[in-house]
Amino acid sequence: MIDKTLQLLKSELTSYLIAKGDNAANVIIDNIGLSETASGTSLTDSIVISLVNIEEESTLKNQSPLKRFPSGTAIYENAPVYLNLYVLLSCNYFGDGYVLALKRLSAVIRFLQSKTSFASASSGSGGSTDPSDTEDLTFTMELYTLTFEQINHLWGSLGGRQVPFAMYKLRLVAISEHATVREVPLIEEIETNISTLSGHN
Repeated sequence: MIDKTLQLLKSELTSYLIAKGDNAANVIIDNIGLSETASGTSLTDSIVISLVNIEEESTLKNQSPLKRFPSGTAIYENAPVYLNLYVLLSCNYFGDGYVLALKRLSAVIRFLQSKTSFASASSGSGGSTDPSDTEDLTFTMELYTLTFEQINHLWGSLGGRQVPFAMYKLRLVAISEHATVREVPLIEEIETNISTLSGHN
C-alpha cells in the first residue's frame, strides 16, 4: 500500500505540472540519499519523492477486532495499522539548474496547497494476492516544517548535500493482511427458558 500511495502522488503531481505547461519535469520515486553515489546519476535533474520515516497513528490503534457483515455473520480480524508517512520532495538540480529547482519546488508546494486530499479506487487486479489491490486508497498531505537542527540531521543521515526540498506528512495509510482470526457463526434462533415463580399466601 505504501508503494501505491507514492505512485498516486507521483501521478497526480506529474499531471499537474503538465497541465501548467511544464512537460519537461521528471518526477520519480527513489532514495534521494543515493544522489551522490555512482548509481545516483538517474536522480539528476528530477523531482525526487523519497520516504524518510513511518509513524503509527496512535489515535486509531484501539479499534474493535469484530467485523460484521450485512448477512448477519461476523469475523474477528486484527485491526488495520494506520500509518503516517513522512515524504521528502527534493528538486535535484545543480549549477545553472538551481533556479529551475526553486521554480519547480514552488510548483510542488502550490500543487499540494491546492490539493490536500487524494483518493483512488481499487484496481481489483484479477489473480493478485496483494490485499491492497482490492482496497480504496485515501490520504491527506500537510506541509511539515523542520527546524534547522532537524534539517541538518536529515541530510546528514541521507549522506548527501542538501538540495531544495519540502517535507510533507502523509496521513492515514491503512495496511492490513485481512487474516481472519476467528469466525463468529450466524445466530439464527434465540432460545430462552423463563421460570415462573408463583407466590403463595
